Amino acid sequence: MRSFKVDQLEVRVAADRTALGQAAAQAVCAAIGEVLGWKEVVNVMFAAAPSQNEFLAAFVGMPVDWSRVNGFHLDEYIGLDVAAPQRFGNFLKQRLFSRVPFREVAYMQDCDEYARRLAAQPTDIVVLGIGENTHLAFNDPHVALFHDPATVKVVELDEACRAQQVHDGCWTSLEEVPRQAMTVTIPMLMRAEYVFGVVPGVRKALAVRHTLQEAISERYPATILRRHPRAVLFLDEESVTGK
Repeated sequence: MRSFKVDQLEVRVAADRTALGQAAAQAVCAAIGEVLGWKEVVNVMFAAAPSQNEFLAAFVGMPVDWSRVNGFHLDEYIGLDVAAPQRFGNFLKQRLFSRVPFREVAYMQDCDEYARRLAAQPTDIVVLGIGENTHLAFNDPHVALFHDPATVKVVELDEACRAQQVHDGCWTSLEEVPRQAMTVTIPMLMRAEYVFGVVPGVRKALAVRHTLQEAISERYPATILRRHPRAVLFLDEESVTGK
């Protein structure tokens, strides 16, 4: 695996998605161990998307003391049936939260309640993806605020974000994708001690290029990762080269 830095952001490039997932899982496991060296319980927030599948598959096999880990997720659609498989809480429950014995799992159902939960249990580690429009969580460019006063907020999803959900195979048409969601804000994400980005695949190549090469600005929300002192971005050759 080759690595380099852009500003404060460490970038690690794996040969393929499987190797990326394994490397990211090992890094997150190590970070959990470090935090548990000075805290009794670690709070970890996870992204829910097909881009995370290889990471999640590897992560559930890591030697983590799950009894000391609280699980959270980044965002959630508004208006979906509670049992809908596209709900991010359900996605993570199937692939992670039900597969290992977390101490607690917090599911996002209400912005104010979730914000209170995060205030009481500050996030130590965030594992996130980067959207095709460079969003972090559901902080699309038109709603991303680097100094957002909110912790969790309701947002209108832009068309590029909604189209990505179709590209990912979660929906069959753009019309099916909800227009609103709840999301953890960018300052809340950046407040974590460690931030790990898991971004494989050819569809993410343009977003990766913007993230690493454009000026740091809300026009390209993921560029803010370059200001985090303990952020690591895991890529594969496809998300670097676009082929």
